[in-house]
Order: sequence, then C-alpha cells, then structure tokens
Amino acid sequence: MSNINLIDSFQEFKEFKNIDRPTVISVLEEVFRSMLRKKYGTDENCDVIVNPDNGDLEIWRTRKVMEDGFSEDDDLEIELAEVKLLDADMEVGDDYIEQITLESFGRRAILAARQTLVSKVLELEKDEIFKKYKDRVGEIVTGEVYQVWKKETLVLDDEGNELMMPKTEQIPADYFKKGDTVRAVILKVDMVNATPKIIISRIAPEFLQRLFEIEVPEIFDGLITIKKIVREPGERAKVAVESYDDRIDPVGACVGMKGSRIHGIVRELKNENIDVINFTNNISLYITRALSPAKITSIKLDDETKHASVYLKPDQVSLAIGRGGHNIKLAGKLTGYEIDVYREAGEEDEDVDIEEFSDEIDSWIIDELKAIGCDTAKSVLALSIDELVKRTDLEEETIKEVMSILKSEFE
Repeated sequence: MSNINLIDSFQEFKEFKNIDRPTVISVLEEVFRSMLRKKYGTDENCDVIVNPDNGDLEIWRTRKVMEDGFSEDDDLEIELAEVKLLDADMEVGDDYIEQITLESFGRRAILAARQTLVSKVLELEKDEIFKKYKDRVGEIVTGEVYQVWKKETLVLDDEGNELMMPKTEQIPADYFKKGDTVRAVILKVDMVNATPKIIISRIAPEFLQRLFEIEVPEIFDGLITIKKIVREPGERAKVAVESYDDRIDPVGACVGMKGSRIHGIVRELKNENIDVINFTNNISLYITRALSPAKITSIKLDDETKHASVYLKPDQVSLAIGRGGHNIKLAGKLTGYEIDVYREAGEEDEDVDIEEFSDEIDSWIIDELKAIGCDTAKSVLALSIDELVKRTDLEEETIKEVMSILKSEFE
C-alpha cells in the first residue's frame, strides 16, 4: 500500500541517534491510533502493524455483522445489507475485517500526523541524550570544535550531539578553531526549553583528576587516591595524593620516570605547573609540603581559627608566595588553612633583594629603582622621597607607596 510521505521518511526516523527501533515503532503506532480515534471515534477494534525493517504499514478494522436495523454503533458494527455488497459470504454474527488505507484519512490528516511523528521522535531523542549525559557528569569527553564564538565554543561529540564550552570554562591559553579535537570534562547537564544543554569544562578540578586516572594506572586501579585538587587554570595546580600500598611512592608514580606521566597532562593543560604532594594528617607537614618549592623554617598553627604563620628565610619568601601569589593561595585552599608568610625572626638587620617584592611592586618600578643602583630594600629606604623623584621617572605617590611596602618588611 502507498504510505504517502508518512512512512517515506521511516528510514530517517529509525536512524535517529540514541533511540532504539521498538521505541520508534511504538511512537508510529500511537500516531496512527490517534488518527483512527479522530476519524472513527475509537481504535479498540483496530490493529496497527508496522514492519520494523522498512516501515510498511497495515491497518485492519474489525466490525460485528448485525441484522439490518439493529446496528447501534457504525464504528463497531455493520449491517448485513451493507456487508453483503462488500463480501457476499458474510452472515449475521460474523466479524467483518477490512483494511484501512492511509489515503482514506485525507492529505491534511496525513501531513499533521507526520508533523506529530517528527516532533515526538525529536522529543524522545532529546530525553535520551539528557539521560545519557546526566549519568556521565564528571567523565572526560572528546569532541570536535564545530563553532567558536566570543563567549562560548560549540563542540560535537562522535554522535553529533552538541556540547557547549563557555569561555569561563576554558583555560586562559586555550585557542580553538573549527575542526580541532578537544578534551574536557562533562560539568553539568540541564534541560532548557525541552532541549538538553550539556556544559563541558577544562578548568574544573575533575578534569585534572580524570587526566591523572588516564595517565597513572595506579590511580585508576585504586592503589593511589587523589585526596584533593586545587587549581589556578593555566597557571598552577596542587594535587594531594595518598597510597594504600607502602611499596608504592604516590608522588613518584604520578610523575613517572623522568616526568613521563605528568608531561602529557601538563601539555594538555597548556603548561600548567602541577605540584604533586604526599597527603598527610600532620597539618604542619602538610602545609610545608603544600608550600613547596619553598623551604620553611618553622610554623605556628592556630587550629581554632584555621590560621598558620609560616616563617622562612628571606630568599625563600618569594618562592612560598609564588608568581602572582598562586603558590600560597593554592596551598591555603589545599590545606584549609589561611597562611601568612613571615621572614624568619632574627633576620631584621639583613637586607632584602628588591626582586623579592615583585608580587607587591610592579616590575617596571623595580627596573627604575635598579637603574639608579637601588637593588635592595635598604638601599631604597636610605634615599629621601625627593631624591628618588629627581633620580627616577617615578611619581611621588608611587615612591611613597613603594617606601611603605619596603618599611613594613622591617617592622
């Protein structure tokens, strides 16, 4: 029988991603039964048969043969005189079975049904995508960059599903163009206007954790546990690890021979500096390790306020703070303590290199001071503000601010 465009597209329906064939067939059957109810008032005496291979459709309608004048419902019954014209062998009490053609519904009804069919299948597909990705939150996904906009990037997975990566979820050094392959972690999945919105991220700590699981078999097997990860995406990350097997060095296993394991992760994260440290319940030791590569002289802890005062030699202070303050900030996040850094007691009379203040004083100001021979804190403090104004291109307000920073180091 002719299916008049309704089933012509069955092939496209059954190939829909994430939807199995029985589900599509049940949707098709429900659409046809809806058409039958609209035309005959009921579908309880109808059989709808859809061929799962090619989408061919057959609809059969059964009515009871009644004595002439005794039929009460034309949708369920047919009078003997009428049925004799169709089949001379029919008798009262027989079941008359006839085939319903799609043409009999009319072109308008068929087009409306096709539209309903498309929308139902699309709705099903969206639900399936949502369920699939909702269960995969926290997993790494690989996709191809399809479109790059100012505030977000559209990525397609291997099934053509759309994944959105906002600019805020990208590493600052990330640069993508159409066709690039990108790896990210599935951050969250929401339904927005009945459409699944899948957000992926490259800055989430889970992304770094999954990369370690891929590169370090001991983590994947559960012999080494990642206790905590903190990141300044693209700049620095600290990873606390613990081994359940005394024979396994967790830090060595994560770094690999000559850094072989961690190099791949660093490249993926655009040369993010990754510190892997041994986890310990000894807070003083934990903070000492977290502030690596700085060497700490002593620590004073206040467990009530979660505050740590760390004392170091002057040449270790800048290492503890790190470029942009990232090292000390991440150490605080990792340990859960607010960390303050102090120069070791008894070092007050020792001069400090001006470069040590690079986190508080702009580099171009330091260069100006060094240009006139002031390469230590005390050599700057030995001069008056007026003299510094004359000898440099710095403004008086800038010099006052610099002097204040330098003086505080010796108070």
